[in-house]
Amino acid sequence: MKVLVAGATGVVGGRVVPLLAAAGHEVLALVRPGRDRTPLAAAGAEVLVADALDRDAVRAAVGRAAPDAVVNLLTAIPPAPDPKHLARDLAATGRLRTEGTRNLLDAAGEARVISHGLAYGYQPDDGPAGEDAPLWRAGPPPQFAPVLAALMELERLTTRAGGLVLRLGHLYGPGTAYAGDGAFTRQVRAGKVPLAGGGHAVFSFTHADDAAAAVVAAVDRDLVSGVLNIVDDDPAPLHEWLPGLARLLGAPAPRKIPAAFARPAVGSWGVAFLNRLRGADNARARLRLGWRPRFPSAADGFAAEFGAGTR
Repeated sequence: MKVLVAGATGVVGGRVVPLLAAAGHEVLALVRPGRDRTPLAAAGAEVLVADALDRDAVRAAVGRAAPDAVVNLLTAIPPAPDPKHLARDLAATGRLRTEGTRNLLDAAGEARVISHGLAYGYQPDDGPAGEDAPLWRAGPPPQFAPVLAALMELERLTTRAGGLVLRLGHLYGPGTAYAGDGAFTRQVRAGKVPLAGGGHAVFSFTHADDAAAAVVAAVDRDLVSGVLNIVDDDPAPLHEWLPGLARLLGAPAPRKIPAAFARPAVGSWGVAFLNRLRGADNARARLRLGWRPRFPSAADGFAAEFGAGTR
């Protein structure tokens, strides 16, 4: 099968390309002008150059390639977005999720489309959310509202075209904010991530390798459409996993502070991130894709990455 990967230089895209090639697919990588093509070519991909926001350029590149499937991993997330200015810092990603997705779909013709969404935009409630649970429409933090609106538009466009949205959890592993040199990990090492208001936010994590494996599984199952949560098996509250991560890193134990004390520094979204997020359930993805996370929990994944030499 001829598979085009848009966003091939990202954390997940860089893993998807060699996996698809190893599975015997003909891989095309769509990259922005000026990006280094060498790693993608070395991984077995034919590189196409076009700005995803340039409708004519995308139409020309994708039209010439005539792929059977398009994997939409377009993002432009900065290494350390400011929670008080999340809408500003993710504005470029919002355009890619809306305009970029629209351009890809317009150019894709009859090709099947698989898009990357998020599994932590559910309305806060008890228990892990399945795919039929509502997204956070009722009073989301103002800085998260435009981010969520862009995600909802991406899902609308993709599913209307008969495609599949893979809702990823909090992405970790090399190249992410939770990597050894990542922005979040640096803050934990410095003792700057508190348990605000008790740290009751529930996190469903997704290792970057597990995300890539889910994409490849989805490409091979062309009758699966709609939305699927691609998350680990064990949603965990912040007050459980954060102290464990701090111990692995040899970092100070997280401080317990009232939520009101954190709000001036991180804003309403930062407080919600620490204290209100809902975890997700992966049962439907396991059934429909035959996919299983390599790391059943973030504790397993963090131990694999940081357990040796950091105690």
